[in-house]
Amino acid sequence: MGHGEKKGTIILDNFNSTTNLTSNPGFQSTLTLGSKDAINEKAYNPFEHRKVEHPNSTIGSLAHLLKSSLGSGILAMPAAFRNAGLAGGAFGTIVVGFICTHCVYVLVKTSQEVCVEAKRPSMGFAETCGAAFEFGPKRLRPWANFVRIFIDWALTCTYLAALSVYIVFIAENFKEVLDAYIPEYKLSVETYCALTLLPLVLICQIRNLKWLVPFSAIANVFLVICFAITMYYIFTDLPSPVEREMVASVSQWPLFISTVIFAMEGIGVVMPVENEMAKPEQFLGCPGVLNVAMTVVIGLYGIVGFFGYMKFGDEVRGSVTLNLPQDEMLAQSAKILMALAILFTYSLQFYVPMEMIWRQLHHKIAVKFHNITQISIRTICVIGSVALAAAFPDLELFINLCGAIFLSTLGLLTPAIVDSVHKWERGLGIFKWILIKNIGIALLSLVALFAGSYSSIHAMVVKFSTVEAMNGTVSFNDTLTV
Repeated sequence: MGHGEKKGTIILDNFNSTTNLTSNPGFQSTLTLGSKDAINEKAYNPFEHRKVEHPNSTIGSLAHLLKSSLGSGILAMPAAFRNAGLAGGAFGTIVVGFICTHCVYVLVKTSQEVCVEAKRPSMGFAETCGAAFEFGPKRLRPWANFVRIFIDWALTCTYLAALSVYIVFIAENFKEVLDAYIPEYKLSVETYCALTLLPLVLICQIRNLKWLVPFSAIANVFLVICFAITMYYIFTDLPSPVEREMVASVSQWPLFISTVIFAMEGIGVVMPVENEMAKPEQFLGCPGVLNVAMTVVIGLYGIVGFFGYMKFGDEVRGSVTLNLPQDEMLAQSAKILMALAILFTYSLQFYVPMEMIWRQLHHKIAVKFHNITQISIRTICVIGSVALAAAFPDLELFINLCGAIFLSTLGLLTPAIVDSVHKWERGLGIFKWILIKNIGIALLSLVALFAGSYSSIHAMVVKFSTVEAMNGTVSFNDTLTV
């Protein structure tokens, strides 16, 4: 059943003599098993029915997926390793990366399968979750619309919060550079957040993923150059591993998990990328776009995290570029390049919440006002994310909290639940191993959610108390600015 359908109704859109009426559960077909029409019925292939105006190539889709995962979070990996230790961080990165990749895989696989049942060419993240319930166990079907709406709004909040993290990252890196070269005009992080408003508003007016491919390509080039410069400084006079902690305290692990999940998860971008591929069958499988992209992501994250923590130890900051020398042009150029790369990534991540918002509103607005409404909504959303960033300009706290609250829920818990619901009546494998596996993933996400949130909030309170004791009574915003 599609949206708005009632049980027992037959939709006559694109009806022809070969339509399989038995696909509607409310219609009792009079065809026998030996009917020629039933035998010759061709299974619905959603890929054949997709009509994308500007489809992405396989390489373009790979670039988008890399950019959705290779964001500002990768530079927080050394700080994540500080909360796990060298050995614990290396092992944990591989494990969490594998789980994140698997969750993306089951979500896309479920989407492709429910598209066949619903006879729809493609579905987004929220639509897939809703359809899994709609075509799942009978007792859960009434929850389909609620699940669809909940995921839509959860995605919107997640990505708007993550976009605020991007703005803080851009602002802090520009501030580091300009403070060094123009010390007489030192501006606050909040001011630099405000200065990003105009370029972000302009770049976010691009409405098609195809036209964002050049930005992704440029951002990837900047990333490669920045990584090369950053690794040069990291490997210069690299201390011995024995000088660093191998396995950190268990109480710090939730912060590690939440940071890694924030860094790696591009769950909201996955479905739009797959839906707009010219050859969507190349997204999954081996090698496949997903496997290639996530192998690169996990490898880069592990390298940057391991050696970044080995180099800077407990002094490592929320973004490792902020640990680079302030008196060297090469180091400062890395900060600028990375800030620009994240700036170009912003529009790609912005695509997800905007898609949801527009899907909810476009049918309520006259067509002649669609363009001006799109411009207005995009501008308001960017202003909101800039305002949030300026209000809480603390990079590390933002990353930990966003990863714990939002991305652990959407990136791990949601795919585990959706996969279980979808497979419940279709087979959970020998000894119900699929259900057992999904319960394990759900438990990991809950640990990241509650323990990670508690640790982040506790760190915020401690920081507030410390600054208050040192400087007297200060405002909460002043504390975060410090």
